[in-house]
Amino acid sequence: MKRRSLGVLLICLGLVGLIGTAWAYTARPSPQQPPAPWSWAPLTSIGRATACHVPTLPGQTIDVVLTDMGRMMGGGVMGGGMMGDGRMMSVTTNVSSVPAGEVSFRVWNAGMMVHELVVLPLLPGGAGTRPIGRDSQVSETGSIGEASNSCGEGTSEGIAPGAVSWVTLQLAPGHYELICNLPGHYAAGMFIELDVQ
Repeated sequence: MKRRSLGVLLICLGLVGLIGTAWAYTARPSPQQPPAPWSWAPLTSIGRATACHVPTLPGQTIDVVLTDMGRMMGGGVMGGGMMGDGRMMSVTTNVSSVPAGEVSFRVWNAGMMVHELVVLPLLPGGAGTRPIGRDSQVSETGSIGEASNSCGEGTSEGIAPGAVSWVTLQLAPGHYELICNLPGHYAAGMFIELDVQ
């Protein structure tokens, strides 16, 4: 009984930490006035801070946060837990739609695993409906671009935990899906729709 109570307590404390990080993210200044040099307060709430200097980005800027259950209570891994919406991992943005044209994505990895952001045209079935291949990834055919360079712009090996990456793209009007396509991450819930008007 004591072991079960301790498990419930640890899960509750982990949820409080996640809520605190989400609150700190939503309480930050608007995207037009991002904190400089983009070392967000939530970075310290997960036990480490990576100071990535992000230059002033052109066009409309979208803040993207990539999360996973990762570390809990200073180092223990929480297995089998889920985000509030039932997902193991997630992609969140500060806006759901933007005007067409030049759009910059400023992407923070708030998780404990390496992640990336890939921008794809939305399939007719909606976000989260892409077929997953044997490699536990989805096809990136038609990719518009990606941010996967720790503390840098564009494509590389992935965004390290606590780091930021960015990319600027020209987006035509339409519907897009923002995903992490590292093996298993899409299936775990790392996708969100973005509408471009």
